[in-house]
Amino acid sequence: MTTPVDRPDPVYTALSEHKGLLARSSRSSQTADIVRASILDGALRPGTRLSEPDICAALGVSRNTLREAFRSLIEERLVTHELNRGAFVRIPTSDDVAELYQCRRVVEGAAVHGFDRADQEPTELAAALARADACAREQDWTGVGTADIDFHKAIAALNRSRRLDQMMSNVWNELRLVFHVMADPLTFHEPYLARNHEIYQAIVDGRSSEAAKMLADYLTDAESHIRGAYTHIVA
Repeated sequence: MTTPVDRPDPVYTALSEHKGLLARSSRSSQTADIVRASILDGALRPGTRLSEPDICAALGVSRNTLREAFRSLIEERLVTHELNRGAFVRIPTSDDVAELYQCRRVVEGAAVHGFDRADQEPTELAAALARADACAREQDWTGVGTADIDFHKAIAALNRSRRLDQMMSNVWNELRLVFHVMADPLTFHEPYLARNHEIYQAIVDGRSSEAAKMLADYLTDAESHIRGAYTHIVA
């Protein structure tokens, strides 16, 4: 008796038609990673025109690959495309700022309310504050801004939800753009560093209600500060 030969399922066989996309997709993803990193660290600032010939030459990629990377970054709200003008690093609007801070109130507020030190230690909060303090001593106020985001990202992570962390990743990246728009990082970040220390101390002391109130006031003041500055910075 012969054993029938297993035949490939036509559904899976059809996938082979797309295997040529694998290398191209990987290449565009890597290109997006590089451009994204340059946007987030401020090397490519909000409003900067992204020159296709220059980026293609620098990275050794084709225009098709770069445009696929741009599409990913447009979906992440880090890049915008203007007809007949090309791609630009996105400048978040005042309304964007309001939405970002609303997301932060919901997610960070829930994390502070639900935190129980008996279940977890806020080690990432302490580490982010230490980095911020080190940057402040070096007068690196852009670095303080990065550490500020790390601190509040660590607050959000107290929810212990990978889905929330993934959902918030684009919020933090877009917030980096907002911070890069601010003209004077010293004036913007310095007052909030001390307030982060106060919020941290309230969290570790178990004063959840007080920490939540301090956090809510912090976010309201930061949003007002940014939106007020936007009236002068962003046309």
